[in-house]
Amino acid sequence: MTEWDLTPKPVSASQVTLVQLMEITDANIAGIVHGGVVMKLVDTAAGLAAIKHCGGLAVTAAMDEMSFLAPVHVGDTITVRASVNEAYTTSLEVGVRVEAERILTGERVHAASAYLVFVALDDEGRPRPVPPVVAESAVERRRQREARIRRRKRLQHREAIRRHRAADAGEAERTQGPEEPGGRMPRHLRA
Repeated sequence: MTEWDLTPKPVSASQVTLVQLMEITDANIAGIVHGGVVMKLVDTAAGLAAIKHCGGLAVTAAMDEMSFLAPVHVGDTITVRASVNEAYTTSLEVGVRVEAERILTGERVHAASAYLVFVALDDEGRPRPVPPVVAESAVERRRQREARIRRRKRLQHREAIRRHRAADAGEAERTQGPEEPGGRMPRHLRA
């Protein structure tokens, strides 16, 4: 079993920057880069930031939010910056900013932003503890507070769905149709 370092780490220790030229194979027939190409780079940068923070394997658990703010075109370079906003028991949130640069003019645009949730895994593939994040600047503290708000909303959403499904299951039991002997629904009628 690996002993994990749970010493608190500053946001700067997780920062990652990727730069890539957007080519024809990245775009649609109008020359605009596919959102999925941008999302893949976002996930890659965020995963690297999570791994740096955790000191080991971390996998994507959720893309909490992805906003496309401006188109990226063939011939642009995109710069993808990622860093850990907050860490919890076994998970962490990574914030990502994507900027596109028009190479010929030098114009830069904020093309996309995203928040992803990662879970750190141990050697057996089970969730494991992660180090706390030390927010050192006012911007990092703001991002940390906002990450906590997003987490609260995710957990409330998950609980609301769980309650809704439990209520549906109770309703299904009360209105259940034809049963086989022994109280089981016939196989062809099971959802």
